[in-house]
Amino acid sequence: MKKFFIKTLGCKTNQVESALMSQILTSDNYEEVNSIEKADYYILNSCSVTHIADSKNISYIHRAKRENPEVKIVITGCMAQLEKEKLLENKEIDFVIGNYEKNDIAKILNNKENIKVSNIFEHNKFRNEKLYQTNRTRASVKIQDGCNNRCTYCTIPFARGKNRSNPIENVIEQINLFADNGYFETVLTGIHIGQWGYDFSPKLSLKNLLEEIEKSNIKRYRLGSLNPTELPFEFIDFLSQSKKFCPHFHLSLQSDCDRTLKNMNRHYTVEQIKNLTEYIDLKFKNAFIGCDIIAGFPDETDKDFETTYNNLSSIPLSRMHIFPYSRRKGTVADKMENQINEKTKQERCAKLQSISDKKLKLFFEKNINTTNEVIIEKRRDKKTNLLKGVTRNYINVLIDAKDDLKDTIQTVKITSFSNEKEKMIAKIVT
Repeated sequence: MKKFFIKTLGCKTNQVESALMSQILTSDNYEEVNSIEKADYYILNSCSVTHIADSKNISYIHRAKRENPEVKIVITGCMAQLEKEKLLENKEIDFVIGNYEKNDIAKILNNKENIKVSNIFEHNKFRNEKLYQTNRTRASVKIQDGCNNRCTYCTIPFARGKNRSNPIENVIEQINLFADNGYFETVLTGIHIGQWGYDFSPKLSLKNLLEEIEKSNIKRYRLGSLNPTELPFEFIDFLSQSKKFCPHFHLSLQSDCDRTLKNMNRHYTVEQIKNLTEYIDLKFKNAFIGCDIIAGFPDETDKDFETTYNNLSSIPLSRMHIFPYSRRKGTVADKMENQINEKTKQERCAKLQSISDKKLKLFFEKNINTTNEVIIEKRRDKKTNLLKGVTRNYINVLIDAKDDLKDTIQTVKITSFSNEKEKMIAKIVT
């Protein structure tokens, strides 16, 4: 029996696809193992969102070969899609498999096809495959793939292709399957979930899908990242009335300066960002509002950065994920003048991080003495050995309780900050 080990980098979509590849291989008489040394195949499901991600991919391949010189290296994911021929020149790599071909992995390995990467833009339909189990407490459901946007800094549309939506009946079937198998929560994931339904005729919206999920067997659901334009006020109103929706928003902002947003080819304004975040804050009590921000985009002047800094300081956010701009070959931004030096990028990241830290502290303080519903996870916290869970509004909590509460829904009261970063202490409400 051939044995395999999967290493997953990057987004939740990759995590879902790794689980599917594992399921496909085990059903074809392969065995998944927990170490590289035991494996015949080392499968790297790669990310390529930044140049640092690309470096990590190659580093993991080198490490796998050091730990097991006989292992066959299989690279799939976004780097495999974008750098196919170049990767096969690397003597350590045995198989290169494209994003669309992940579901064919057993067949590809059996047939010893060294490279299987199609033109991703030739594919117009979502490729569905049911997933029966996942090793995570919250089961992610992939509702779409691809992206029709052309942001000037991003290569992901070229790695993932056109927007392709998973039909409603497939999504509901998958969610109900997870619910029947004991999962309490699902996370809707994809490359650009706000474009779900745009490729159908007649065109549908994400709200149409959520209306059906409200009738499903799952107890609660969470949304992946969304652009500000994909959250109209009537959609927020709908979510605020839901008993299943977890009040956790992650906004793909990238900047809070109109000039920089225009240079990024992002189709919204500072005013729209302000109005949206304030409306979410109005309609939900203690909703978590996170966002992504890129610091040091080409031609971002000191004045532009100051505008972003001041605007982000003044709007209701809970936390920000901050990234220095990563120059990607083949993008419009790569050819822009006035590229920002690394030192300035890091300085700007640090200043924005200080805002994020303050906002998260304030958000935590607002939640002390509040009562929340928590799904207790299957594994204890490694550092404290306490049980851990996540509230509906996305606070990681640590709880001193017995193992019989694992994988259950409990009501807890948040009592204090924890010494663990970005976690709070809670106790079970009896």
